[in-house]
Formats: sequence, structure tokens, C-alpha cells
Amino acid sequence: MSRFSANLLLILVALIWGSAFVPQIYGMAHVGPMTFTGVRFVTGALVVSPLMWTEWRSLQRDGRALRRVDGFKIAGLGGLLLLGSAMQQIGLMSTSATNAGFLTALYVPLVPIIGWLWLRHLPHWSVWFGALASLLGAYLLSGAQSLSISRGDLWVMGSAIPWAFHVLLVGRVAHRMSAPFLVAGGQFAVCGLLALLWTAGYEPVSWSGLQAAAWPLAYTGILSVGVAFTAQVVAQRYAHAADAAILLSSETLFAALFGFALMGDRLNASGLLGCGLIFSSMIAVQLLPMLDSKADSGSVGLAGEGGLASKIAEVRQG
Repeated sequence: MSRFSANLLLILVALIWGSAFVPQIYGMAHVGPMTFTGVRFVTGALVVSPLMWTEWRSLQRDGRALRRVDGFKIAGLGGLLLLGSAMQQIGLMSTSATNAGFLTALYVPLVPIIGWLWLRHLPHWSVWFGALASLLGAYLLSGAQSLSISRGDLWVMGSAIPWAFHVLLVGRVAHRMSAPFLVAGGQFAVCGLLALLWTAGYEPVSWSGLQAAAWPLAYTGILSVGVAFTAQVVAQRYAHAADAAILLSSETLFAALFGFALMGDRLNASGLLGCGLIFSSMIAVQLLPMLDSKADSGSVGLAGEGGLASKIAEVRQG
């Protein structure tokens, strides 16, 4: 898969996640946050299970069976999924959806910062501007012009950290294991089962509530988790994590569009400007690296064989 195709797939992921905004609102009216999280992630794992089984058999035939350490890596990703979801849900108990929508977007600039500090990945210069533009765009789109930090705000701000680590690590784990479906389904199962264990001890559940939330659970479990989160794992094997963070932040834009179409939400001038900033950052992070690559290729071509030889020498010395 090319980088361009992977980025298009990530935009599709963001679109699905944005469309899930409406059913999540309806579902949370009937079941608790951990119940909703547990059921939809277990549903997602069941959706991916046929692909997981096929991939497992293929790895066994090729003599590339997963090791115990691979299981720990998948469990770690599932833990990050659960941690991000749980902290966000706890925060929503004492903060507004507007504040939460903006504060969750803090993972966008965190991804290149963590990647630079921890993994020594220096992204293209456009990523820094794109991350800041996406963050500002999410701020304007949320309409949170006068943020006041509450305990709930702090919980949601904290959730941006596991989300950032998840975006940063999921592609690396899937690429090194060459098992995107096992990684995807495994992390869903870990997240869902742990959430349901919490539900069993601390959150009341009723059969009538589950029935009332059936279609939101099915939609978010099958599409948002089973399809979109799996597509994220596949796409991030070929996309830079910083690029992925910016592209996935367009979920905010799609959520606003679906809210406009299905719930009658209306954007003011600042919201429209926010959409424009997010869209511009998505385009910039795609086009500017390509333009720089073409410029570098042109310089090598004009330099002739001597210039190409010196380039190769520089790479080998580096």
C-alpha cells in the first residue's frame, strides 16, 4: 500500500468515527459508559475474528507464529485503548462535550512531540504547523472560546496521552508483527473484556437498557470499531504516525457535518473557520512533503552522475 492510499484510508477512518458521534449520544442514554465501551469493543473483536483466524493460520504455515512478547504488545495496545476511553468517559461526567471535544484533540500535537523525544523521529516541518492548525481548528470548531479548567477537563486532557501513544505505537507493532488483523482484534478483545469486568463490579446493567441501545451498539461496534479501528491498524503500517494524527483529527470535522445533517447542529463563523483549518492541514501534510521530494529529485538529476554518487556516499556514511 502506498503512503497516499494509506492516508486516504485514514481519512475514511475519521469519517466513520465522525459518523459514530450520533449513535454514541443515543446509546449513552440507555447504558453506562463502560458498558457501552465494553460491548462495542467486544463486538468489534467478533467482527474481525474470521480475519484473525485466517491470518493466524497463514503465519503458522509460514513458520512465523506469534511469540509471547507479541501478545504483551497487543495487550498493551488494548490497555491504551481502554485507558483513553475510560479517562475520557470519566471526564465527561463533570465537563461539557464542547470542552471535551477540544481537549481530546491535544493528542494531535502530542504525537510528533512524543515521537521526536522518545523515538527520535523528526517529522517533516509541515507536520508541526499542521498539528497546531488542527488543534486550533478543533478549538474553533468546538466553540470553546472560554475554556475553564475543571476536574473533568483535567481527566479529558489526561486521555490525550494514551491516545497519542496508541496512534504512535499501533502502526509500529502491526508492521513488525506483519499481523494487522491479529493486532486489531486482539486489542479490541483486551479493551472490551477489561471494560466489561469493570462493569460487572461497578456499573449497573439492565437487559432493557441493552435492547434500547442495540442499534447504536451495533453501529459503533461493527463500523466504528470492527471496520474503522482495523483500517487504522492496516493504514498506519504505511503512514507516518504524525501524519496519521492530523488526518484522524478530521474526525472532528466529520462529526460536525453529521451533526448538521442528522441532529440539526449549525456551525457559526468560528466553526467554519475551524473546519477550514483542519482541512488545510490535511492537504498541507500530504502535498508539501511530495513537493520537497520532487525538488530534491530534480536537484539530483541536474547534478548528474557525480551529484548522484555524492548523494549515495552521504547516505552510506549516515
